[in-house]
Amino acid sequence: MKVGIMGGTFDPLHIGHMMAAETARESYGLHEVWFMPSHIPPHKHEAGATGEERLSMVREAVKNHPSFGILDWEIVRGGVSYTLETVIGLQEEYPQHEFFFIVGADMVQYLPKWQGIEELVKRLVFIGVGRPGTPLDLGLLPGFIAGRVLLADMPLVDISSTMLRARAAEGKSIRYMVPDAVYDYVQRSGLYGVQPRSAD
Repeated sequence: MKVGIMGGTFDPLHIGHMMAAETARESYGLHEVWFMPSHIPPHKHEAGATGEERLSMVREAVKNHPSFGILDWEIVRGGVSYTLETVIGLQEEYPQHEFFFIVGADMVQYLPKWQGIEELVKRLVFIGVGRPGTPLDLGLLPGFIAGRVLLADMPLVDISSTMLRARAAEGKSIRYMVPDAVYDYVQRSGLYGVQPRSAD
């Protein structure tokens, strides 16, 4: 079975994440995509929502898609999240699966700096999904990485989790920028400075 791993902070999960996962799934015939919220990603500061809150938002968002699932390993494990450790564990746990790692264009250019990238590209293929303002130029990557990156085109959606947190803190709506289930969760829980209230 071909499985895509969609890692990220998901603070919050937004429609760009969902579109990237669906685009990668459709473009390369993935049987499933597993969303994997990271605990503390090495390249980011601590998340605004807790690990459990982010896990809950993702779980709510993907539960009605027949090919989407959730992987809670990094949240449960705690500490700094490194992809190589997780991939090794996945391949030991699911030796019959072929894994792909789905990343945005910004992360494709950052791949040479990933810890253990030499080992990672031996173990799986990356699927790079386009993002606004970040062209995917594999020619900028070392050859041993570029040969292990597939590209997927998706409609460009200029939405980021950072922008959504700022909008929510300013009292602006994030409806339709996140899945309905995530919007409802934020409204109920009062994340990101939203005044808690019943979902409307």
